[in-house]
Amino acid sequence: MTEEWITSIHISAAADFVRSSMGQLQPTVGLILGSGLGLLADEVQGAAPIPFDEIPYFPVSTVSGHSGRVVVGQLEGKPVLAMQGRAHYYEGYSMAQVTLPIRMMQELGIKVLIVTNAAGGLNPDWQAGDLMLITDHINLIGMAGMNPLRGPNLAVFGPRFPDMSEAYDLKLQQVARDAAAEEGLLLREGVYAGLSGPNFETPAELRFLRSIGTDAVGMSTVAEVTVARHGGMRVLGLSSISNIVVYDPSHGEAASHEEVLEAGALIVPRLTALIRNVLRRLPQVT
Repeated sequence: MTEEWITSIHISAAADFVRSSMGQLQPTVGLILGSGLGLLADEVQGAAPIPFDEIPYFPVSTVSGHSGRVVVGQLEGKPVLAMQGRAHYYEGYSMAQVTLPIRMMQELGIKVLIVTNAAGGLNPDWQAGDLMLITDHINLIGMAGMNPLRGPNLAVFGPRFPDMSEAYDLKLQQVARDAAAEEGLLLREGVYAGLSGPNFETPAELRFLRSIGTDAVGMSTVAEVTVARHGGMRVLGLSSISNIVVYDPSHGEAASHEEVLEAGALIVPRLTALIRNVLRRLPQVT
């Protein structure tokens, strides 16, 4: 698919293909598992995984650490649809293509989205391996014009000018806090900035990001959340702080994708415990 934006035809084709593998199961929660974090999907009990490249019009991830599979089944007694990995804008897809999986989830009736990512930490009080609850984001890509809602509005999902004052659901944030406390996990809270990548940021860019209130930075998530909110989904966002950024190249080593994956492996048990606990608490959320 080379179109700059997607249509109901693309969305329905992807949704129908996945629906044919779901049987009687109706997922209520969508999970997007970022760099190095896809192992949680292996714990979903249910049907065989569906490779991205088998789903019509689906964007296929080419990045190490992204298995590129959809898994539908049960996790903590909840019917879920989990994505092992995601596609990114920097891989050559349009923003609309990157967010086709969100539209597919909406077509399938999923109302809650839990989105995760690996991110660089800008807050000097934090350390690699921390978990961060995303309380808000800065959509630098979208503000510069690469917005996933550009093009004809899909009115069946939402309005032309959607409100983003509560991009991340306040009640779900409290659920995550309670879950972290019960699991004995330190859960940082902060603002995530989304950039296009694939290069890591210059020291000047990092200083700018910190000056505008950024706590963590990455190359995903904001477009997915924008489309999720346009379609009325409730969103919980979690970042794994894979490294603390270097503001001065003479003090410390630059970030690498290998470092992101290594940190992800260390964070996985904590993130898994947190998400499982959140899922157990979801029936309490109204």
